[in-house]
Amino acid sequence: METGTPIFTLKIFSALLSYPEREMQGAIQEMRAALDREGLCVGAERQALEGFLDELAASDLYDLQERYVLLFDRARALSLHIFEHIHGESRDRGQAMIDLKSLYEKAGMSMAADELPDFLPLFLEFCSTRPLPSARELLGQPVHVLAALAERLKKRNSSYEIVIRAIMAIADAAPRQEDLDAILAEPEIDSNDLATLDAAWEEEAVTFGGGAEAALGGCGSEALAARLRHAKRAAPTIDNPLYSGGL
Repeated sequence: METGTPIFTLKIFSALLSYPEREMQGAIQEMRAALDREGLCVGAERQALEGFLDELAASDLYDLQERYVLLFDRARALSLHIFEHIHGESRDRGQAMIDLKSLYEKAGMSMAADELPDFLPLFLEFCSTRPLPSARELLGQPVHVLAALAERLKKRNSSYEIVIRAIMAIADAAPRQEDLDAILAEPEIDSNDLATLDAAWEEEAVTFGGGAEAALGGCGSEALAARLRHAKRAAPTIDNPLYSGGL
């Protein structure tokens, strides 16, 4: 498959949406330099992102980690697993996972054993290895999921909304309103309601079978309730993904 110069902006977004680690905080200045050098995140999105970077740099790491867990681990409606918002527990989800993993492997990208291919930071890393037109097209396919995440983060006054909006700006695609409405119509659970959360997160097996839509290309508006827990991908560091140009 055709490859080009790594898109560092997308690698940075991947790091910012990963579980916060000290290495990520220490790389804030280098992130700023890379964003300005590449020039893909500009205007209002870049200005807003600057404030988010300031917040990350100045915050206590354990506070950042607790906030991340409360948002993305305990709020199923904010899951960073793309297919949870599309296929839920349907048979199509298993095949979509297989298709997306195959897409990564054909491009020479390997995954850790505990990773799921639809985890948004991992998907962003993959997109960062593609030529920019291809990356934009890939990001545009689940844009309705991104839009729903942005709206839900906005309701919670979460600055993570800024990162999602910046990704959408690069995707340069607008969601179909009916697809967005279908996802937003799903009930949201209070992340402080532990009993309800435990019931909602009761794990069920994902059935891998045929009859699925193609991964991402077949993203529709099913938005069924998902049970699979959020997996944490370590934030890229200077030693590997974010600055090495590889994955």
